[in-house]
Order: sequence, then structure tokens, then C-alpha cells
Amino acid sequence: MTTQHLHANTTVTPQQFIAGLTDFGPGRSELFGNSADDQLKVHDSGDGFADVTEGSSGAWETLHYDWSNPAHVVLTTTDSNAWGRHSGHTYDLTTRADGTTDIDYTVVREGKNLRGWALETVLSTVGRGALPKAFRNSVTAIEKRSATRTDQ
Repeated sequence: MTTQHLHANTTVTPQQFIAGLTDFGPGRSELFGNSADDQLKVHDSGDGFADVTEGSSGAWETLHYDWSNPAHVVLTTTDSNAWGRHSGHTYDLTTRADGTTDIDYTVVREGKNLRGWALETVLSTVGRGALPKAFRNSVTAIEKRSATRTDQ
């Protein structure tokens, strides 16, 4: 099992970050490069939760999104063609005195088959920089989208 702890400071509020994280409409791939728009399917959603299948490049997972606590957002893998039951994502959001937001992001990847074990090995070795880069790209894209919507 591979676990990575990442951190970012952003100009968006926790609410703006969650709005980007939970925007399951067209253009999601602009915010999250590993979520191809044509593979996105929302199975169920309500106040503070959603069950969504997403992926790209042949790997997909169904995630249960829980943002009922806006300071602690949890995405639990419920099904996948690569990732096991301990996989998922956690975002801890803290508003700082200067108005910025700290995001502490933890991603856990547990391969459940040959595809997953291979991806897990890559993520824990030569591809160790892939998740931090993808995370930073997503934060930057949410900042840009939020700034554009605020300016309108």
C-alpha cells in the first residue's frame, strides 16, 4: 500500500475548493487530469455526498465522496479495476488568518490485482512525483476557475 501526504496553500476558500472537487459536470478533466469526462458517471448524490465512477488511461474507480464536514472531505474507493478497499483520498481544509486555505491531502493506493500492483509500484518509485504534480495542477485549476467566476 502506498500513502502520500501532500500540502498546498491556496487563495480559494474551503467552500470554493469543495465546489471544484465536487463539480461532476462537463470540464471536470480540466480540474482533475485523471478524470476523463467521457468516463464520469454520477450514480447518486445528495447534500454532502456523491457516488461517482471516474478514471482515465484504463484505470477507473467508484468513489463515495463525503463532504458533510467541510473541513474534512473523504473519498472512499468502493469499486475499481485496479485499487483495493483501503484506497481513497482525504482532504483536510484549514482557513488561515490571512484568508488563504491550507489543504492537507492524503492519498492511499492499494493495488488489488496486477494492474493495481503495477500502478502502485510506479507511484511509489519512479512516478512518486506524479501525484504531487497532479494535486498542484488541480489546486491551480480550481483557483483559476474560482477567480473567473468571482470576476463575472
